[in-house]
Amino acid sequence: MSRKINKLKIIPLGGLREIGKNITLIEYKDDIIVIDCGMLFPEDDMLGIDIAIPDISYLIKNRNKLKAVLLTHGHEDHIGGLPYFLRELNVPVYGTRLTLGLLENKLKEHNLSKVNLMEVKAGDKLKLGSFSIEFIRTTHSIPDSVAIAINTPVGMVVHTGDFKIDFTPINGAPIDLHRFAELGRKGVLVLLADSTNVERPGYTMSEKTVGDTFNDIFSKAEERIIVATFASNIHRIQQVINAAEKYGRKVTVSGRSMVNTINVAYELGYLKMQEGTLIDINDMNKYKNNELVILTTGSQGETMSALSRMAFSEHRKIQLVPEDTIIVSASPIPGNEKTVFKVINRLIEIGTKVIYESLADVHVSGHACQEELKLMHTLLKPKFFIPVHGEYRHLKRHSELAMELGMPEENIFIANNGDVIEFTKNSAAITQSVPAGNILVDGLGVGDVGNIVLRDRKHLSEDGLMVVVVTISKQEGKVIAGPDIISRGFVYVRESEDLMEEARNVVKAALNECEKRNITDWSTLKSSIRDSLRKFLYEKIKRNPMILPIIMEV
Repeated sequence: MSRKINKLKIIPLGGLREIGKNITLIEYKDDIIVIDCGMLFPEDDMLGIDIAIPDISYLIKNRNKLKAVLLTHGHEDHIGGLPYFLRELNVPVYGTRLTLGLLENKLKEHNLSKVNLMEVKAGDKLKLGSFSIEFIRTTHSIPDSVAIAINTPVGMVVHTGDFKIDFTPINGAPIDLHRFAELGRKGVLVLLADSTNVERPGYTMSEKTVGDTFNDIFSKAEERIIVATFASNIHRIQQVINAAEKYGRKVTVSGRSMVNTINVAYELGYLKMQEGTLIDINDMNKYKNNELVILTTGSQGETMSALSRMAFSEHRKIQLVPEDTIIVSASPIPGNEKTVFKVINRLIEIGTKVIYESLADVHVSGHACQEELKLMHTLLKPKFFIPVHGEYRHLKRHSELAMELGMPEENIFIANNGDVIEFTKNSAAITQSVPAGNILVDGLGVGDVGNIVLRDRKHLSEDGLMVVVVTISKQEGKVIAGPDIISRGFVYVRESEDLMEEARNVVKAALNECEKRNITDWSTLKSSIRDSLRKFLYEKIKRNPMILPIIMEV
């Protein structure tokens, strides 16, 4: 009888064919570890949704196997789903100092206090069940980023996390290429690598180049400077502070997430500044405009962000004037271009000088371009490859890049979220899939808004609503009041009285027909009202509102 071969399973639950919501499971026999647990900002068709988080029902079903969550870095798309995850599965979370500092802040907001946070640093090793884990220093747009190498009974798995190869990082040491090369010499079974920037040729510029641009802009600006960037881009914030100190300016901060991140990073020693550089927003009027720099959120054109409120004169503390210089130090996330340029256009209308990525080097990416990815593949020499962190076009291009370097096509897996990829020492295959979708968070509701609710919201947003209220006698089953019709988002009732009167008559005719046929059950009455009214409205004005009949008995 042949002996059963235990296979290694890699299951991405998020981060494939999308930007965000990164989470990957590594499973062997009775042990599971999770790498990252991020969130996804809603797409245009997710009406009213705040964020989307991964579906972790597979982990809940296998909770007895779950050993820990390992974090690569502190960006929202890698830690934003954890407060929801840890409510269901309270397991140890391993991460570097800054990553855990940012996570702790989030957990406080969610009133989660009894979480086991285990601090690690680059170079640390630990054992969890059948896995030996090592954290390897990388460079990204946030300090304390690491790749994770997992030695399993089947072979070595390397997950790069988000990275770029920056030899002159703002703080800390450069990426540990030496360690990646050592792992490559020992043999790597599977590589999971960041695909975000794979379409860009060459190398990603060093973060230092942005500092030179800032120095140039700060030296020429005659009045107030406003810099919008990602709240979590601590390297960029450091460069703004450096330039402000060099040119004798004070820095104030607008935007809750920016304030929180700066507080955590400063307390933990990841932001360096002279005493007195940072001032309270309420003390701005004590200084001249040419002595001030305002750091703000809103580089993605978010409606409620500080920069958007400034652009549309809705900010309580900051009123823009034409002499202001505004630096938008970020590139639009795919899909956000329209909202970003709406804000930029508005800022230019006010008369301010706006500097953004296509005008000057005020932003560099935190992700590796093609030549850096080639170097990572060449150092690690993996047998199998799973491109992660990207939309389908990114994953496809990354797989082509691996083939250009000599990897056989059958050893590369462009997977879907939920695919189970099973490995032995010499073979790999996608064998099945587990549940892996978006769990939508709306206010305090988690997962209670699904496709049907979103479909209704879309219908309401496009076509409006008509409510038909009818009162029926309990004894005789006859209509004794109504029909009354209430309309919202369909037509302006005062200017459409004739249409509403005709609609009432259509409903009366439908009810009379039901009475003649002795139909009294409510569901048939409602269907009859809905069908006759829908047909009439479409024929009359080619619109299709949501129709909600309400029947009352007295």
